[in-house]
Amino acid sequence: MNEHLDDFIMYVGSERGLSRHTIEAYQRDALKFIQFLENHNIVSLENIHQDHIIDFLTFLKEQNYATASISRNFITLKVLFKFLKREGILSHNPALYLDTPKLWQLIPEVLNLEEVEKLLKQPDPSTAYGARDSAILELLYASGLRVSELCQIKICDVDDTCIKVFGKGGKERLIPLGKPALAAIDNYLNLHRDCVEGEKQQCLFVTRGGKAIHRISVWKMIKEYGKKAGITKNISPHTLRHSFATHLLDNGAELRVIQEMLGHASINSTDRYTHISKTHIQDAFYTFHPRK
Repeated sequence: MNEHLDDFIMYVGSERGLSRHTIEAYQRDALKFIQFLENHNIVSLENIHQDHIIDFLTFLKEQNYATASISRNFITLKVLFKFLKREGILSHNPALYLDTPKLWQLIPEVLNLEEVEKLLKQPDPSTAYGARDSAILELLYASGLRVSELCQIKICDVDDTCIKVFGKGGKERLIPLGKPALAAIDNYLNLHRDCVEGEKQQCLFVTRGGKAIHRISVWKMIKEYGKKAGITKNISPHTLRHSFATHLLDNGAELRVIQEMLGHASINSTDRYTHISKTHIQDAFYTFHPRK
């Protein structure tokens, strides 16, 4: 199978006019698939069918690959098999009748309410870093913020009822905050946040040196607290954003309201939550269907 890979890479590089980084990604994805087939004793291209492609994508999801990476791998295979069929190397295209995966089908796992409570209880709010981390977790779940937005928040962006957020493209939105999140922020600011001179002080969440906390630090922190809470799901700051939106939908919030709070430019981005919110679908059925 490897003997056809060079021809494929030349094809995507010359005929499709892709960038060098995209071509390298295609090559890595194709090699990854070939290795997967070899590990499953599939040595002939003619023996490949669509179930092998589905199994490969499932394998990537189980290995905690990001949604975008899984989708790109699938696109690579679609292009690869189209090329092999066109060149007469294959008599059939096993990816022909497979639809491009919808993002909602590969969406990161959502925490249930019990898991959220366990996660939020992990930081010790009586310590400086515990108070900061507690405020971060409470705010992420209470607002559905992107981690990049959270890291940019200034102290002046928070008041007694809501938080002002500057999202993609500098678009401003106001998000109401519940009492637990506000209490956690107050505890952090009033008792444990060190005063730092200069402009750096304006950032809400800071490091020991007074600099704005980095998104990687937030990512690592959530991973660590997730393990301590005994949560086996692969969680990240985005998991809390997904949980925020899904739980709102479960409890009857309108999709347009969730769209506004998440800062989605298109309702199509928010619509994917209807596919993972089983409670919302069941409630709608039992509420409105005449023969429930």
